[in-house]
Amino acid sequence: MKRLAFASEVLTNPAILFCDEPTSGLDSVMAASVVEVMRSLASQGRTIVCTIHQPSSQIFHLFDKVLFMAEGRTAYIGDVPGANSFFERCGFPCPTNYNPADHYLQVLAVVPGQEEASHAKLKKICDDFEESEKGLELTKTSSEATKTSSSDSFMVTTRSSPYKASWGEQFTALLWRSWLSIVKDPMILRIRIGTSIFIALILGAVYFGQELSGENNAKGEGIMNINGVLFLLITNMTFSNMFAVINVFCLELPIFLREHFNGMYRTDTYFICRQLAELPIFLFLPLVFLAIIYYMVGLNATFVKFATTVAIIELMTQAVASFGYLISCLASSIDMALGLGPPFLIPLMLFGGLFLNNGSTPVYFIWAKYLSWFYYTNELLAINQWDGIEGVSTACPTDPSQECPVSGDQILSNLNFDKENFWLNIGLLAALAVAFRCLAFLALLSKTYRRH
Repeated sequence: MKRLAFASEVLTNPAILFCDEPTSGLDSVMAASVVEVMRSLASQGRTIVCTIHQPSSQIFHLFDKVLFMAEGRTAYIGDVPGANSFFERCGFPCPTNYNPADHYLQVLAVVPGQEEASHAKLKKICDDFEESEKGLELTKTSSEATKTSSSDSFMVTTRSSPYKASWGEQFTALLWRSWLSIVKDPMILRIRIGTSIFIALILGAVYFGQELSGENNAKGEGIMNINGVLFLLITNMTFSNMFAVINVFCLELPIFLREHFNGMYRTDTYFICRQLAELPIFLFLPLVFLAIIYYMVGLNATFVKFATTVAIIELMTQAVASFGYLISCLASSIDMALGLGPPFLIPLMLFGGLFLNNGSTPVYFIWAKYLSWFYYTNELLAINQWDGIEGVSTACPTDPSQECPVSGDQILSNLNFDKENFWLNIGLLAALAVAFRCLAFLALLSKTYRRH
């Protein structure tokens, strides 16, 4: 894990690299290997600054310059051979065959029980360095740098792109990585496909062979059952697809923020690629589900009607996925995302037209109805199912023993659905899908601004 963390930073090809104890937890061979990589990177023109905990003598001599600090003051800064000469002049020469790093740490440590003597020793060493040639040079350099930075503070500078790769290169790499993250665990995909098939078979068996004429539909059971199936299609597709994506961005948020602020890729490329990688699944699963349940139940059997149903459900699935992405981008953790999902879904489901007649929606909740893909999809599916249907048998209101033919237009009228709204609903579903995705992107983008 330590080497991987180091390698992930090197991938961004930084000009300056700060390493906080890159060798801790590694054995001597691996520690030397990491430092040798750092030295090779430095020889290529990069600046590498690191703190290191008790390096071996082999590692210590790989450094170009070392800095020793004691109680907030500089005890020595310079090349490695000069350190031994300086401490020797101060009266603390490194013993023969002794690790110089261990020796310097012991000299600069505050020994318990000898605090007063240790403080006096450290003060002498730091004072000696300040009065040395290198110390005076350091003081002069830092003073000049301070003056330069003050004079340059009023200069207008142009900002270059913080990203190391072009947009196309980022897009290609992220799309490939997102796809690998999906296919590397095929069990999850198999479970989702298997669950869709299983639920379709269960619902198809429960509502198998609905009839719109004859004694079995004398009381209108077939009409009620088919309307129920249509709403179950919406409900199942909503829950299965929304909760499949609700954890996508909040789960990867720490990795995304780290890589984004390291200049690896933009927010928009990450957001787009993550969705494109999952798009084939969202197109395939509704098709499998409808192919099983549609003809088992006995919905409108013409192929055009079936194809229209598939198109409507596919469009609704995109709206649902967009809403799931929005919740995932708003939440900071999986638990929060799972907690936010249901409270938003229940009100939208109520305005779908099954639990509450479309004409009975309270005036003060009208605005919420127009945010509900349940409402748009239910009206679309009902129009697609009942438009052009004639002679549906049901009981007459005046004489329940007699059958009265009912047309599809009458069924739609009873549901307060209007055939004229078909293409309007298509457009509004597409608008919901786009709007939810735009809001999701802005929510994700805001988290990158909050870091700044």
